[in-house]
Amino acid sequence: MKRLVAFVLAFAFALPGAWAQQAYPARPVTFVVPFAAGSATDQIARALGQSVGAQSKVAVVVEDKPGASGFIAAQQVARAAPDGYTVLITTNTTHAANEHLYKAMPYDPVKDFAPVTLLGKGGQIMIVKTAVPAKTVGEFIALAKRQPGKLSFGSGSSSSRVAGELLQQMAGIQLLHIPYKSNPLAVTDLLGGQIDMMITDTATGLPQVKSGKVRALGVTAKTRSPLAPDVPTIDEAGVKGYEMGYWFAAYVPAKTPDAVVRRLHELLVNAVRSPFRAQVLRDQRHGARHLVAGGARKIPGGRVGEVGTHHQGGPHRARMILSKSGHLATKRVVSEA
Repeated sequence: MKRLVAFVLAFAFALPGAWAQQAYPARPVTFVVPFAAGSATDQIARALGQSVGAQSKVAVVVEDKPGASGFIAAQQVARAAPDGYTVLITTNTTHAANEHLYKAMPYDPVKDFAPVTLLGKGGQIMIVKTAVPAKTVGEFIALAKRQPGKLSFGSGSSSSRVAGELLQQMAGIQLLHIPYKSNPLAVTDLLGGQIDMMITDTATGLPQVKSGKVRALGVTAKTRSPLAPDVPTIDEAGVKGYEMGYWFAAYVPAKTPDAVVRRLHELLVNAVRSPFRAQVLRDQRHGARHLVAGGARKIPGGRVGEVGTHHQGGPHRARMILSKSGHLATKRVVSEA
């Protein structure tokens, strides 16, 4: 009889925890984005949030936290409760490039997070203000060579920064770098004539190209974008071998329960695979070459996903590019700021 009572009590105490995991999400979920409203990451977060909300019948709030190359948003999620209700929708800026750009970071991109899934991959677009006389990548390079250090390029993410550094290395030119909190802010200054060029995500740059406010010189992918078929790749425009891209991924704080990670992964994969959601993402012109719905990490019933693969390759390439440019952070420590 005592054993029966003990079993019943143990079951009763265990039930709430199990039920909490099964019921996830039971309250609003926050998607934290490290870039400003209107950026590609903001757009994809909102599109995915709509789908996740529709599936779970729970509200998804998108919170943009731009600034400090994604430090603010990443730190907020890293320090959040590991319960699946604070999710970082980010790019290789926070989880591949930053560790090689900054000597001190307020988060560890590996130890402080549990990857959920890779969401998409895409290329960028090289745009210049209309006052720049160059009509092609070749003409821009020739102009830069005549005025070393005079032409400027802006970047509102580490991905954009690394793309600009690679162009300088491969073309043999010297540009003046101007940093911004987010790419949409850099585009604003490009429109106002404060900077000369930037390499940005398609979602941010292409609408301005189509309105005639800036000029597109090339795209960073190996093939032309279906959203801008008349714009050549930077490779075919004369910088042979040039290719850059970015990826989107979802992360939660480290120590988030596997069951919660699995459920969030399922919701996001369904959102990515949804024909309606995919159409919304295409309409928003985030410029992704393709959306993926991979696994996240080794969890029961799961597999090693593409986020881990990108963690291995992305930082290495960023390190090589920044090392050659002289901007590599020689020592990385996690600060308590």
